[in-house]
Amino acid sequence: MKTVQVTALIEREGDRFVALCPQLDIASEGDTVEEARAMLKEALELFFECASEEEIRHRTGGECYIVPMECTIA
Repeated sequence: MKTVQVTALIEREGDRFVALCPQLDIASEGDTVEEARAMLKEALELFFECASEEEIRHRTGGECYIVPMECTIA
């Protein structure tokens, strides 16, 4: 069994929370942050269980950065 490190972004959308793994473009949601995280983990595990080796290599081959940015608003 192998462990993979991924990034999860969780944000509120209305009365729910959406969890996104940008590296793999997989998302899920839940009523709480914890539930959204757990649902994303389940979706990721299902992806790794069902996806072909080629699809896994394709989606995990790039780099993903989460960086703060500053924008000017007129």
